[in-house]
Amino acid sequence: MSSARILIVDDEPDIREMIGEILRDEGHEITDAGNAAEARERLREAAPDLILLDVWMPDTDGISLLREWRDAGVLKCPVVMISGHGSVETAVEATRLGAFDFIEKPVSMARLMVTIENALEAGRLKRENEGLKRNQPAVLEPLGRSAVVQQLRQRLERVAQHEAPVLIAGEPGVGKQEAARWIHAHSPRSEGPFVSAATRVDSASFKTMLLGEDGAEGLLAEAQGGVLFIDDVSRLDRGAQTVLLKVLESGRLDPEQSDSSALDLRLIAGTSQPLEKLVRDGSFDESLFYQLNVLPLEIPPLRERQEDVPDLVRFYAEYYPGRDGTPYRHFPVAVQNRLRQYHWPGNLRELRNLVQRLLILGGGEEVTVAEVEEALAQSDTGETVGDRKMPALYNMPLREAREEFERQYLTFKLQSVEGSVGKLAEIVEMERTHLYRKLKQLGIDPKQF
Repeated sequence: MSSARILIVDDEPDIREMIGEILRDEGHEITDAGNAAEARERLREAAPDLILLDVWMPDTDGISLLREWRDAGVLKCPVVMISGHGSVETAVEATRLGAFDFIEKPVSMARLMVTIENALEAGRLKRENEGLKRNQPAVLEPLGRSAVVQQLRQRLERVAQHEAPVLIAGEPGVGKQEAARWIHAHSPRSEGPFVSAATRVDSASFKTMLLGEDGAEGLLAEAQGGVLFIDDVSRLDRGAQTVLLKVLESGRLDPEQSDSSALDLRLIAGTSQPLEKLVRDGSFDESLFYQLNVLPLEIPPLRERQEDVPDLVRFYAEYYPGRDGTPYRHFPVAVQNRLRQYHWPGNLRELRNLVQRLLILGGGEEVTVAEVEEALAQSDTGETVGDRKMPALYNMPLREAREEFERQYLTFKLQSVEGSVGKLAEIVEMERTHLYRKLKQLGIDPKQF
Protein backbone atom coordinates (compact mmCIF):
# COMPACT_ATOMS: atom_id res chain seq x y z
CA MET A 1 0.00 0.00 0.00
CA SER A 2 1.57 3.35 -1.03
CA SER A 3 1.59 6.36 1.28
CA ALA A 4 -1.56 8.48 1.34
CA ARG A 5 -3.12 11.40 3.24
CA ILE A 6 -6.01 10.08 5.34
CA LEU A 7 -8.48 12.16 7.37
CA ILE A 8 -10.13 10.37 10.33
CA VAL A 9 -13.38 11.98 11.54
CA ASP A 10 -14.74 10.47 14.77
CA ASP A 11 -15.95 11.93 18.06
CA GLU A 12 -14.22 9.17 20.05
CA PRO A 13 -10.56 10.08 20.72
CA ASP A 14 -9.62 6.46 21.40
CA ILE A 15 -10.88 5.39 17.97
CA ARG A 16 -9.00 8.21 16.23
CA GLU A 17 -5.82 7.38 18.12
CA MET A 18 -6.00 3.62 17.54
CA ILE A 19 -6.74 3.81 13.81
CA GLY A 20 -4.32 6.69 13.32
CA GLU A 21 -1.44 4.89 15.01
CA ILE A 22 -1.91 1.78 12.89
CA LEU A 23 -2.15 3.77 9.65
CA ARG A 24 0.94 5.82 10.53
CA ASP A 25 2.83 2.56 11.00
CA GLU A 26 1.76 1.71 7.43
CA GLY A 27 3.43 4.93 6.24
CA HIS A 28 0.33 7.10 5.81
CA GLU A 29 0.02 10.78 6.72
CA ILE A 30 -2.84 11.16 9.22
CA THR A 31 -4.98 14.12 10.26
CA ASP A 32 -8.07 13.84 12.43
CA ALA A 33 -11.18 15.69 13.53
CA GLY A 34 -13.53 15.16 16.47
CA ASN A 35 -16.62 16.73 14.91
CA ALA A 36 -18.06 18.08 11.67
CA ALA A 37 -16.76 21.62 12.19
CA GLU A 38 -13.20 20.38 12.58
CA ALA A 39 -13.66 18.05 9.60
CA ARG A 40 -14.69 20.98 7.38
CA GLU A 41 -11.60 22.88 8.50
CA ARG A 42 -9.27 19.93 7.83
CA LEU A 43 -10.74 19.50 4.35
CA ARG A 44 -10.12 23.18 3.59
CA GLU A 45 -6.53 22.97 4.83
CA ALA A 46 -5.44 20.05 2.65
CA ALA A 47 -7.19 17.67 0.27
CA PRO A 48 -6.95 14.11 1.63
CA ASP A 49 -6.73 10.94 -0.45
CA LEU A 50 -9.29 9.20 1.79
CA ILE A 51 -11.74 10.11 4.56
CA LEU A 52 -12.84 7.75 7.34
CA LEU A 53 -16.11 9.31 8.53
CA ASP A 54 -18.10 8.41 11.65
CA VAL A 55 -21.89 8.44 11.25
CA TRP A 56 -22.92 9.52 14.76
CA MET A 57 -21.33 12.80 15.94
CA PRO A 58 -22.56 15.46 18.37
CA ASP A 59 -22.97 18.43 16.02
CA THR A 60 -23.63 17.21 12.48
CA ASP A 61 -23.95 13.51 11.69
CA GLY A 62 -21.69 11.91 9.12
CA ILE A 63 -24.47 11.26 6.60
CA SER A 64 -25.48 14.93 6.60
CA LEU A 65 -21.83 15.98 6.31
CA LEU A 66 -21.29 13.61 3.40
CA ARG A 67 -24.37 15.04 1.65
CA GLU A 68 -23.15 18.58 2.31
CA TRP A 69 -19.74 17.87 0.80
CA ARG A 70 -21.24 16.07 -2.18
CA ASP A 71 -23.72 18.87 -2.96
CA ALA A 72 -20.98 21.49 -2.64
CA GLY A 73 -18.73 19.54 -5.03
CA VAL A 74 -15.75 19.68 -2.65
CA LEU A 75 -15.37 15.93 -2.21
CA LYS A 76 -12.53 14.68 -4.41
CA CYS A 77 -11.66 11.45 -2.64
CA PRO A 78 -13.33 8.21 -1.48
CA VAL A 79 -15.18 8.18 1.86
CA VAL A 80 -15.51 5.12 4.10
CA MET A 81 -18.33 5.42 6.65
CA ILE A 82 -17.91 3.97 10.16
CA SER A 83 -20.81 3.48 12.56
CA GLY A 84 -21.37 1.92 15.98
CA HIS A 85 -25.14 1.72 15.49
CA GLY A 86 -25.42 0.90 11.83
CA SER A 87 -28.58 -0.09 10.01
CA VAL A 88 -29.41 -1.22 6.52
CA GLU A 89 -31.12 2.13 5.82
CA THR A 90 -28.05 4.07 6.96
CA ALA A 91 -25.72 1.96 4.84
CA VAL A 92 -27.96 2.33 1.78
CA GLU A 93 -28.18 6.09 2.24
CA ALA A 94 -24.41 6.37 2.62
CA THR A 95 -23.87 4.37 -0.56
CA ARG A 96 -26.43 6.47 -2.43
CA LEU A 97 -24.54 9.59 -1.44
CA GLY A 98 -21.33 8.15 -2.84
CA ALA A 99 -19.62 6.48 0.13
CA PHE A 100 -17.15 3.84 -0.98
CA ASP A 101 -17.99 1.42 1.84
CA PHE A 102 -19.69 1.14 5.24
CA ILE A 103 -17.99 -0.48 8.25
CA GLU A 104 -19.59 -1.20 11.62
CA LYS A 105 -17.98 -0.80 15.05
CA PRO A 106 -16.26 -2.48 16.74
CA VAL A 107 -13.94 -2.03 13.81
CA SER A 108 -12.22 -5.10 12.42
CA MET A 109 -8.76 -3.75 11.57
CA ALA A 110 -8.18 -6.53 9.05
CA ARG A 111 -11.30 -5.57 7.13
CA LEU A 112 -10.59 -1.86 7.54
CA MET A 113 -7.10 -2.20 6.05
CA VAL A 114 -8.43 -4.09 3.02
CA THR A 115 -11.18 -1.49 2.56
CA ILE A 116 -8.68 1.37 2.81
CA GLU A 117 -6.41 -0.24 0.23
CA ASN A 118 -9.30 -0.77 -2.17
CA ALA A 119 -10.64 2.75 -1.63
CA LEU A 120 -7.24 4.34 -2.26
CA GLU A 121 -6.84 2.28 -5.43
CA ALA A 122 -10.29 3.35 -6.67
CA GLY A 123 -9.49 6.98 -5.90
CA ARG A 124 -6.18 6.76 -7.73
CA LEU A 125 -7.83 5.36 -10.86
CA LYS A 126 -10.46 8.08 -10.80
CA ARG A 127 -7.88 10.86 -10.46
CA GLU A 128 -5.76 9.46 -13.29
CA ASN A 129 -8.72 9.39 -15.63
CA GLU A 130 -10.30 12.75 -14.75
CA GLY A 131 -7.89 14.49 -17.13
CA LEU A 132 -9.04 12.64 -20.24
CA LYS A 133 -9.95 14.97 -23.08
CA ARG A 134 -13.13 14.52 -25.03
CA ASN A 135 -11.59 14.31 -28.49
CA GLN A 136 -8.58 12.24 -27.50
CA PRO A 137 -8.55 8.44 -27.31
CA ALA A 138 -8.96 7.35 -23.71
CA VAL A 139 -5.88 5.77 -22.17
CA LEU A 140 -7.56 4.00 -19.27
CA GLU A 141 -5.74 1.87 -16.77
CA PRO A 142 -7.27 -1.61 -16.45
CA LEU A 143 -10.17 -1.01 -14.07
CA GLY A 144 -11.03 -3.34 -11.24
CA ARG A 145 -9.69 -4.84 -8.04
CA SER A 146 -9.75 -8.54 -8.89
CA ALA A 147 -6.57 -10.61 -8.72
CA VAL A 148 -6.80 -11.05 -12.49
CA VAL A 149 -6.68 -7.31 -13.11
CA GLN A 150 -3.92 -6.75 -10.57
CA GLN A 151 -1.77 -9.33 -12.39
CA LEU A 152 -2.63 -7.78 -15.77
CA ARG A 153 -1.64 -4.31 -14.54
CA GLN A 154 1.71 -5.59 -13.25
CA ARG A 155 2.43 -7.31 -16.55
CA LEU A 156 1.49 -4.19 -18.52
CA GLU A 157 3.88 -2.12 -16.41
CA ARG A 158 6.74 -4.53 -17.16
CA VAL A 159 5.92 -4.78 -20.86
CA ALA A 160 5.69 -1.00 -21.27
CA GLN A 161 9.36 -0.51 -20.36
CA HIS A 162 10.70 -2.64 -23.22
CA GLU A 163 10.90 -2.25 -26.99
CA ALA A 164 10.18 -5.81 -28.11
CA PRO A 165 7.00 -6.65 -30.08
CA VAL A 166 3.89 -7.45 -28.00
CA LEU A 167 1.17 -9.93 -28.93
CA ILE A 168 -2.10 -9.22 -27.09
CA ALA A 169 -4.55 -12.11 -27.15
CA GLY A 170 -8.18 -12.00 -26.09
CA GLU A 171 -11.77 -12.33 -27.21
CA PRO A 172 -13.36 -9.53 -29.25
CA GLY A 173 -14.30 -6.61 -27.03
CA VAL A 174 -11.93 -7.29 -24.11
CA GLY A 175 -9.95 -4.10 -24.77
CA LYS A 176 -6.86 -5.12 -26.76
CA GLN A 177 -6.43 -1.70 -28.36
CA GLU A 178 -6.96 0.00 -24.99
CA ALA A 179 -4.17 -2.17 -23.55
CA ALA A 180 -1.93 -1.24 -26.48
CA ARG A 181 -2.62 2.47 -25.91
CA TRP A 182 -1.81 2.05 -22.22
CA ILE A 183 1.53 0.41 -23.07
CA HIS A 184 2.30 3.25 -25.48
CA ALA A 185 1.33 5.96 -22.97
CA HIS A 186 3.59 4.48 -20.27
CA SER A 187 6.55 3.66 -22.49
CA PRO A 188 9.64 5.64 -23.54
CA ARG A 189 7.82 6.22 -26.86
CA SER A 190 4.86 7.98 -25.22
CA GLU A 191 5.63 11.26 -27.00
CA GLY A 192 5.54 9.52 -30.39
CA PRO A 193 2.44 8.67 -32.47
CA PHE A 194 0.08 5.75 -31.90
CA VAL A 195 -1.07 4.40 -35.27
CA SER A 196 -3.65 1.65 -35.71
CA ALA A 197 -3.81 -0.65 -38.77
CA ALA A 198 -6.99 -2.48 -39.73
CA THR A 199 -6.81 -6.10 -40.89
CA ARG A 200 -10.13 -6.63 -42.68
CA VAL A 201 -8.42 -5.97 -46.02
CA ASP A 202 -6.83 -8.09 -48.75
CA SER A 203 -3.07 -8.44 -49.10
CA ALA A 204 -2.71 -5.75 -51.80
CA SER A 205 -4.65 -3.21 -49.74
CA PHE A 206 -2.71 -4.14 -46.62
CA LYS A 207 0.61 -3.58 -48.42
CA THR A 208 -0.52 -0.19 -49.71
CA MET A 209 -1.79 0.76 -46.25
CA LEU A 210 1.56 -0.09 -44.61
CA LEU A 211 4.02 1.12 -47.26
CA GLY A 212 2.09 3.86 -49.03
CA GLU A 213 1.71 4.44 -52.75
CA ASP A 214 2.42 7.12 -55.37
CA GLY A 215 4.54 9.19 -53.01
CA ALA A 216 2.07 9.05 -50.16
CA GLU A 217 3.34 7.82 -46.81
CA GLY A 218 2.01 4.59 -45.36
CA LEU A 219 1.26 3.72 -41.77
CA LEU A 220 4.83 2.55 -41.15
CA ALA A 221 6.11 6.05 -41.88
CA GLU A 222 3.36 7.64 -39.80
CA ALA A 223 4.25 5.44 -36.82
CA GLN A 224 7.99 6.26 -36.86
CA GLY A 225 9.10 7.11 -33.34
CA GLY A 226 5.95 5.61 -31.84
CA VAL A 227 3.79 2.50 -31.93
CA LEU A 228 2.06 0.63 -34.74
CA PHE A 229 -0.88 -1.42 -33.52
CA ILE A 230 -2.32 -4.13 -35.79
CA ASP A 231 -5.77 -4.83 -34.45
CA ASP A 232 -6.17 -8.56 -35.24
CA VAL A 233 -3.39 -10.36 -37.07
CA SER A 234 -5.40 -13.60 -37.07
CA ARG A 235 -7.55 -12.03 -39.82
CA LEU A 236 -4.63 -11.39 -42.19
CA ASP A 237 -4.57 -13.60 -45.26
CA ARG A 238 -1.32 -15.34 -46.23
CA GLY A 239 -0.36 -12.59 -48.67
CA ALA A 240 -0.73 -9.89 -46.02
CA GLN A 241 1.20 -12.03 -43.57
CA THR A 242 4.06 -12.24 -46.07
CA VAL A 243 4.09 -8.44 -46.45
CA LEU A 244 4.30 -7.91 -42.68
CA LEU A 245 6.97 -10.59 -42.28
CA LYS A 246 9.18 -9.00 -44.96
CA VAL A 247 8.91 -5.63 -43.24
CA LEU A 248 9.90 -7.06 -39.86
CA GLU A 249 12.77 -9.15 -41.24
CA SER A 250 14.18 -6.25 -43.28
CA GLY A 251 13.83 -3.68 -40.50
CA ARG A 252 13.08 -1.01 -43.14
CA LEU A 253 10.11 1.13 -44.14
CA ASP A 254 10.19 -0.52 -47.58
CA PRO A 255 11.64 -4.04 -47.59
CA GLU A 256 12.06 -3.91 -51.36
CA GLN A 257 14.44 -0.92 -51.24
CA SER A 258 17.79 -1.42 -49.55
CA ASP A 259 18.29 2.34 -49.11
CA SER A 260 14.93 2.76 -47.36
CA SER A 261 14.90 4.31 -43.89
CA ALA A 262 15.22 1.98 -40.92
CA LEU A 263 12.12 1.14 -38.91
CA ASP A 264 11.90 3.14 -35.72
CA LEU A 265 8.70 1.93 -34.12
CA ARG A 266 7.35 -0.60 -31.70
CA LEU A 267 4.94 -3.20 -33.05
CA ILE A 268 1.97 -4.30 -30.95
CA ALA A 269 -0.42 -6.82 -32.46
CA GLY A 270 -3.75 -8.11 -31.26
CA THR A 271 -5.33 -11.48 -31.98
CA SER A 272 -8.76 -12.90 -31.23
CA GLN A 273 -7.67 -16.42 -32.21
CA PRO A 274 -4.91 -18.60 -30.74
CA LEU A 275 -2.11 -18.17 -33.29
CA GLU A 276 -0.41 -21.39 -32.20
CA LYS A 277 -3.44 -23.31 -33.44
CA LEU A 278 -3.53 -21.34 -36.70
CA VAL A 279 0.16 -22.16 -37.23
CA ARG A 280 -0.56 -25.86 -36.72
CA ASP A 281 -3.49 -25.64 -39.15
CA GLY A 282 -1.25 -24.03 -41.76
CA SER A 283 -3.25 -20.78 -41.94
CA PHE A 284 -0.69 -18.58 -40.19
CA ASP A 285 2.98 -18.16 -41.03
CA GLU A 286 5.16 -19.74 -38.35
CA SER A 287 8.04 -17.28 -38.86
CA LEU A 288 5.67 -14.32 -38.47
CA PHE A 289 4.25 -15.88 -35.31
CA TYR A 290 7.71 -15.98 -33.72
CA GLN A 291 8.41 -12.40 -34.83
CA LEU A 292 5.22 -11.21 -33.09
CA ASN A 293 5.11 -13.45 -30.03
CA VAL A 294 8.09 -11.99 -28.18
CA LEU A 295 6.10 -10.55 -25.26
CA PRO A 296 2.76 -12.38 -25.09
CA LEU A 297 -0.05 -10.76 -23.11
CA GLU A 298 -3.50 -12.23 -22.57
CA ILE A 299 -6.55 -10.19 -21.53
CA PRO A 300 -9.21 -12.31 -19.82
CA PRO A 301 -12.89 -12.09 -20.80
CA LEU A 302 -15.12 -10.07 -18.50
CA ARG A 303 -17.02 -13.15 -17.35
CA GLU A 304 -13.82 -14.35 -15.65
CA ARG A 305 -13.59 -11.21 -13.52
CA GLN A 306 -17.22 -10.39 -12.84
CA GLU A 307 -16.34 -8.96 -9.42
CA ASP A 308 -14.92 -5.97 -11.35
CA VAL A 309 -18.25 -5.19 -13.03
CA PRO A 310 -19.57 -2.80 -10.30
CA ASP A 311 -16.33 -0.77 -10.44
CA LEU A 312 -16.54 -0.62 -14.24
CA VAL A 313 -20.20 0.39 -14.21
CA ARG A 314 -19.61 3.17 -11.67
CA PHE A 315 -16.61 4.45 -13.59
CA TYR A 316 -18.35 4.66 -16.97
CA ALA A 317 -21.49 6.10 -15.34
CA GLU A 318 -19.30 9.11 -14.42
CA TYR A 319 -16.99 8.99 -17.44
CA TYR A 320 -19.60 9.50 -20.17
CA PRO A 321 -21.36 12.47 -18.52
CA GLY A 322 -17.96 14.11 -18.05
CA ARG A 323 -16.81 13.39 -21.60
CA ASP A 324 -19.99 13.67 -23.64
CA GLY A 325 -22.29 15.71 -21.42
CA THR A 326 -24.84 12.87 -21.15
CA PRO A 327 -27.08 13.01 -18.05
CA TYR A 328 -25.73 11.39 -14.93
CA ARG A 329 -27.83 8.54 -13.53
CA HIS A 330 -27.25 6.54 -10.36
CA PHE A 331 -26.73 2.78 -10.70
CA PRO A 332 -28.09 1.36 -7.41
CA VAL A 333 -26.72 -1.79 -5.79
CA ALA A 334 -29.53 -3.98 -7.18
CA VAL A 335 -28.65 -2.91 -10.72
CA GLN A 336 -24.92 -3.40 -10.15
CA ASN A 337 -25.65 -6.86 -8.76
CA ARG A 338 -27.72 -7.80 -11.82
CA LEU A 339 -25.00 -6.60 -14.18
CA ARG A 340 -22.41 -8.50 -12.20
CA GLN A 341 -24.32 -11.72 -12.77
CA TYR A 342 -24.64 -11.20 -16.54
CA HIS A 343 -22.27 -13.28 -18.68
CA TRP A 344 -21.07 -10.40 -20.98
CA PRO A 345 -20.47 -12.19 -24.30
CA GLY A 346 -19.43 -8.84 -25.79
CA ASN A 347 -16.99 -8.23 -22.91
CA LEU A 348 -15.90 -4.70 -21.96
CA ARG A 349 -17.19 -3.21 -25.22
CA GLU A 350 -20.70 -4.50 -24.46
CA LEU A 351 -20.58 -3.10 -20.91
CA ARG A 352 -19.50 0.35 -22.09
CA ASN A 353 -22.20 0.43 -24.75
CA LEU A 354 -24.85 -0.69 -22.27
CA VAL A 355 -23.96 1.96 -19.69
CA GLN A 356 -23.93 4.66 -22.36
CA ARG A 357 -27.33 3.52 -23.68
CA LEU A 358 -28.88 3.54 -20.20
CA LEU A 359 -27.56 7.05 -19.55
CA ILE A 360 -28.84 8.45 -22.85
CA LEU A 361 -32.21 6.72 -23.15
CA GLY A 362 -33.20 6.51 -19.46
CA GLY A 363 -35.61 8.89 -17.80
CA GLY A 364 -35.29 8.87 -14.00
CA GLU A 365 -32.34 9.75 -11.80
CA GLU A 366 -31.83 6.06 -10.98
CA VAL A 367 -31.41 3.17 -13.39
CA THR A 368 -33.87 0.35 -12.66
CA VAL A 369 -33.45 -3.40 -12.94
CA ALA A 370 -36.37 -3.43 -15.39
CA GLU A 371 -34.46 -1.05 -17.71
CA VAL A 372 -31.39 -3.25 -17.50
CA GLU A 373 -33.36 -6.39 -18.32
CA GLU A 374 -34.88 -4.69 -21.36
CA ALA A 375 -31.49 -3.45 -22.54
CA LEU A 376 -29.89 -6.87 -22.09
CA ALA A 377 -32.75 -8.52 -23.96
CA GLN A 378 -32.11 -6.19 -26.91
CA SER A 379 -28.44 -7.21 -27.13
CA ASP A 380 -28.02 -9.39 -30.21
CA THR A 381 -25.39 -11.83 -28.99
CA GLY A 382 -26.65 -15.09 -30.46
CA GLU A 383 -24.89 -17.06 -33.17
CA THR A 384 -26.22 -18.16 -36.53
CA VAL A 385 -26.13 -21.90 -37.18
CA GLY A 386 -27.24 -22.65 -40.70
CA ASP A 387 -30.31 -20.47 -41.27
CA ARG A 388 -31.29 -20.33 -37.60
CA LYS A 389 -30.46 -17.58 -35.12
CA MET A 390 -29.41 -19.34 -31.92
CA PRO A 391 -30.06 -17.62 -28.55
CA ALA A 392 -27.06 -16.44 -26.56
CA LEU A 393 -28.03 -18.93 -23.85
CA TYR A 394 -26.82 -21.70 -26.16
CA ASN A 395 -23.26 -20.41 -25.77
CA MET A 396 -23.30 -20.79 -21.98
CA PRO A 397 -22.69 -23.75 -19.66
CA LEU A 398 -25.91 -25.50 -18.65
CA ARG A 399 -26.01 -24.16 -15.07
CA GLU A 400 -25.41 -20.56 -16.17
CA ALA A 401 -27.91 -20.90 -19.02
CA ARG A 402 -30.56 -22.21 -16.63
CA GLU A 403 -29.98 -19.33 -14.21
CA GLU A 404 -30.08 -16.79 -17.03
CA PHE A 405 -33.36 -18.23 -18.35
CA GLU A 406 -34.90 -18.18 -14.85
CA ARG A 407 -33.78 -14.58 -14.40
CA GLN A 408 -35.26 -13.43 -17.71
CA TYR A 409 -38.45 -15.44 -17.17
CA LEU A 410 -39.12 -14.17 -13.63
CA THR A 411 -38.21 -10.60 -14.57
CA PHE A 412 -40.68 -10.67 -17.47
CA LYS A 413 -43.41 -12.07 -15.22
CA LEU A 414 -42.65 -9.50 -12.47
CA GLN A 415 -43.11 -6.70 -14.99
CA SER A 416 -46.51 -8.11 -15.95
CA VAL A 417 -47.70 -8.04 -12.32
CA GLU A 418 -46.01 -4.71 -11.50
CA GLY A 419 -43.69 -6.23 -8.90
CA SER A 420 -46.26 -8.14 -6.85
CA VAL A 421 -44.53 -11.25 -5.50
CA GLY A 422 -47.87 -12.65 -4.35
CA LYS A 423 -49.32 -12.52 -7.86
CA LEU A 424 -46.05 -13.81 -9.30
CA ALA A 425 -46.15 -16.82 -6.97
CA GLU A 426 -49.63 -17.68 -8.28
CA ILE A 427 -48.61 -17.30 -11.91
CA VAL A 428 -45.43 -19.36 -11.72
CA GLU A 429 -46.98 -21.83 -9.23
CA MET A 430 -44.25 -21.50 -6.58
CA GLU A 431 -44.50 -21.26 -2.81
CA ARG A 432 -43.91 -17.62 -1.85
CA THR A 433 -41.01 -18.24 0.57
CA HIS A 434 -39.21 -20.35 -2.02
CA LEU A 435 -39.90 -17.67 -4.65
CA TYR A 436 -38.42 -14.92 -2.46
CA ARG A 437 -35.32 -17.06 -1.99
CA LYS A 438 -35.06 -17.65 -5.75
CA LEU A 439 -35.42 -13.94 -6.56
CA LYS A 440 -32.69 -13.06 -4.06
CA GLN A 441 -30.42 -15.75 -5.48
CA LEU A 442 -30.89 -14.36 -9.00
CA GLY A 443 -30.34 -10.76 -7.89
CA ILE A 444 -33.89 -9.64 -8.72
CA ASP A 445 -35.41 -6.90 -6.53
CA PRO A 446 -39.24 -6.80 -6.85
CA LYS A 447 -39.26 -3.21 -5.60
CA GLN A 448 -37.58 -2.16 -8.86
CA PHE A 449 -40.78 -3.09 -10.71
